[in-house]
Amino acid sequence: MKSYDIAAYIWPSYTGKELRSRIFWPEGIGEWQTVQKTHVKENGAYKWERKPLWGYVDEADPAEMHRQIEEATAHGVNTFIYDWYWYDDRPFLEQCLNEGFLGADNNGKMKFYLMWANHDANYTWDYRISDLPDTTVWRGAVTEAQFDRIGNRWIEKYFGLENYYRIDGKPVVAIYDIANLINGLGGIENTAKALCALKKKGEAAGLGGVHLQLIKWGDAPVNLSGVDGGAIAVTPALVQTLGFDSLTHYQIVHFTDVSRDYTAIIPDMVKEWEETAARFGIAYFPHVSIGWDNNPRFQSFHPDIVTNNTPENFKKALLLAKDFCDKHCKTPLISINSWNEWTETSYLEPDDVNGYGYLDAIKEVFLG
Repeated sequence: MKSYDIAAYIWPSYTGKELRSRIFWPEGIGEWQTVQKTHVKENGAYKWERKPLWGYVDEADPAEMHRQIEEATAHGVNTFIYDWYWYDDRPFLEQCLNEGFLGADNNGKMKFYLMWANHDANYTWDYRISDLPDTTVWRGAVTEAQFDRIGNRWIEKYFGLENYYRIDGKPVVAIYDIANLINGLGGIENTAKALCALKKKGEAAGLGGVHLQLIKWGDAPVNLSGVDGGAIAVTPALVQTLGFDSLTHYQIVHFTDVSRDYTAIIPDMVKEWEETAARFGIAYFPHVSIGWDNNPRFQSFHPDIVTNNTPENFKKALLLAKDFCDKHCKTPLISINSWNEWTETSYLEPDDVNGYGYLDAIKEVFLG
C-alpha cells in the first residue's frame, strides 16, 4: 500500500509553561482556559460546549506527547506541523515542541516541521476583551536582522534533527503571512534576498538548502479569524521572485465562504487545489480542514460556522485529497487543519461529541 505524509497543524497553546501567554490566559493552562467555558450566545440559540476525551492536558509534557504520538501514528497522522512564533524579538510558545514533542521518548516515530505563524498577535486570544478593536499586542513583521536570527535558530535547533521533515532532502519551513514578511523586510526585493540567504545558510550547514513552503490564501483574502495579519494576493510571479518551492493552505476560511454545509464546501476545496496546481509552477499539496467556528474566542456571536462537518463527510474530503495527491504530487503530502485548534472548532483530537471519528476517518482512508 502506498504511504502518505498526513501532516496536522499544531497550535502550541495548551500549556502554562509559556509565562508570556498569561496576559491572554491568566489561569496558567493556556487556551484550555477558553475551551473549558460553556459558550452560550444569541439568547441561547447558540451553544458551544466540547470536552476533550484526553482531558485538559499539558501538551508540553513529554509523557502526554508520548501518548499523542502513539495515537496519531496509529491513525495515520505521521507528521506534525508546529505553529512557530516570534514576538518581541524572541520565540513564543516553543514549549510544546521543545519540551513536549522533542522530549517524548518516541518522537522518532513522527516527522515534524515548522510553520512560522508570523501574523500579528492581538487580544483575540483573550476572551475577556477579544471583541475590542485595534488591540495588537505584538507585531509579526520582523527586520532583516531579526529574520537572520530566526533563520539561525531554525537551522541550529531544528532543521538538522533526524525526524525533521524534508522534501528532496531539504528541511521544510512554511511561512504563513507573506504580507507581514514583505512589510517587515522592506519590500519584495529585500524579501527575496533574505529568503535566498536562508537557503544558502542551509547549504552551508550541510542540509542541502531549505525548502520554502508558502501558505496560500485566496486571491482576494479576507481576515475572518481575528488573529491573522493582512494578506496579499499570492501570484505565480511573486512566488517565483521570492523563491518558494511549494504551497499548501492552512484553513478553508482563507479561500471560501464557510457559513455553509460542509458537503457544499468540499467542491470549493477541490477547485482551489486544482486551480492552484495549474497556476503555479511549483508543487502544491492539498489541504483539508475539518471545519470552522471560532465563537469560543468571542463574547459576541460570529455567524461564520461550518455545519454538517461530520467525520463521515470529512472522510469524503480526505478521499478526494488522496486522489488529487496521487495525480499531482511527487511527494505524497496532505496538510490537515488541525490536530488541536479547539477554539476554531477544527481538530482531530477526540472529544465527547465525535469521539475518535475524525482520526478514524484518516485511518480508514490512508491505512486501510
